[in-house]
Amino acid sequence: MKKITVTLLLILFSVTAFGAGEAMFDKYFIDKTMRVDYFHTGDARTEIIAIDQVYQQGIWAGSMKNLIDNFNLGRYYVQVFDKANGELIYSKGFDSYFGEYKTTGPALNGVKRTYHETAMIPYPKKPIIFKMFHRDKYQKLYEIFAHEINPDSVSILRESLKDGVKVFELHKSGDSHTKVDIVIVAEGYTQNESKKVPADFDKFTKIFFKWEPFKSMMDKFNIWGVYFPSEETGIDEPRSNIYRRTAVSATFNSLGSARYILTEDNKSLRDIIAHVPYDTVLIMINHKRYGGGGIYNFFATFTSDNQWKEYVMVHEFGHLFGGLADEYYSSSTAYNEFYPSGTEPLEPNITALLDPANPKWKNLLSEGIEVPTPWEKEGFDKADAEYQEKRGYYRDKISKLYREKASWDAIRQAEEESEALSKSNQEKQDKYLESSKYWGKVGVFEGAGYSSKGLYRPMIDCLMFSKGLKPFCAVCEAQIKKVIDYYTE
Repeated sequence: MKKITVTLLLILFSVTAFGAGEAMFDKYFIDKTMRVDYFHTGDARTEIIAIDQVYQQGIWAGSMKNLIDNFNLGRYYVQVFDKANGELIYSKGFDSYFGEYKTTGPALNGVKRTYHETAMIPYPKKPIIFKMFHRDKYQKLYEIFAHEINPDSVSILRESLKDGVKVFELHKSGDSHTKVDIVIVAEGYTQNESKKVPADFDKFTKIFFKWEPFKSMMDKFNIWGVYFPSEETGIDEPRSNIYRRTAVSATFNSLGSARYILTEDNKSLRDIIAHVPYDTVLIMINHKRYGGGGIYNFFATFTSDNQWKEYVMVHEFGHLFGGLADEYYSSSTAYNEFYPSGTEPLEPNITALLDPANPKWKNLLSEGIEVPTPWEKEGFDKADAEYQEKRGYYRDKISKLYREKASWDAIRQAEEESEALSKSNQEKQDKYLESSKYWGKVGVFEGAGYSSKGLYRPMIDCLMFSKGLKPFCAVCEAQIKKVIDYYTE
């Protein structure tokens, strides 16, 4: 394993438009996409990358001007170097399913798992060195993999795309090279439910543009829908002993978290979405249960028919696209030391406040506000603990009813009671937060990133903190705008 020095990293991340403009694209790339599929294997202490397959696919969806990622986000970085002269010609930071698995109990106990992942890069004209870097707990990047790829190799697949995939143009504002291209994948919709697919696509396209900054920047986006029929409706619910054959094999209970929805069938997902140009991927789950998930520059999921569907879609997009952290801290997660003590998180919307005189979002602080900022945390925590206990009771009760094949009336009643509890709690929580002395102010509020102590968020409430039809906080919105500009300049 080769260690990358701080000096070299500064050089790599300070590459400017001088080398990353359109002239650079024309010099090194053609307007096609190279899809690099690979296997990612390991545990908390070890990891191995092995190439699965390389593809030549449709047009390059990304920017032809901004080829070097300077956001410094994500546990991993893909970096592409021209073999002949060693120049860095493309990079992108991201998180992954394996990256999250590394923080779980089984991984810490040495249980190794393999995940399938994909890197999308512009198609090179000449041989490249494809490298992967991993970030350690202290945020330093280390090279963990290097592989030469010859774009003219006969081993690169140039096969026709998967049959039976239907494409919907949901919102088109221009050339993919200067727009953010979002693809929404319909998961768990059978052939008999094909009429529901376009209706749900349209519904969530409209939902997306209800939020800022997307509403004011509609002309910066293209949105595509893709649909490959599933054999069965819905998705897997392991705690309820429910399993479904679906297009991309999405499932609840990912990493042991009841509401967390992910898929390990990355290959099927990538084969389906290859029909459209895309910068970012959303998976729309045909289900009424509350659930979703979002991994930075990887993919995000949300359910289509739950009462919190609008919140979940946009919240998970915040993770996926903006690299935003969860600001809540009371719900259970599968992670251990997700943000190690004494280390400043990379995500722009949470901080360990290691330097109180210079908070991460100092330029956005409300005038005269105290740092850290006091708030009515004790009362909030007490009420939330009571809710989490009741929520856990209903979650376990519903799963037990499904496993025991109880009557549908009994199951529906339990589900309706659980949903009513969720809505009632959020209404009480919103009123409590809105009564705060610092409501609407940008400060540094303790409680964020799954930690009650030691991590801080920018505002009392935010779409990344609690459920409901509420805006992103000022810090989150500013970050999303930066990323939109990166893709659309």
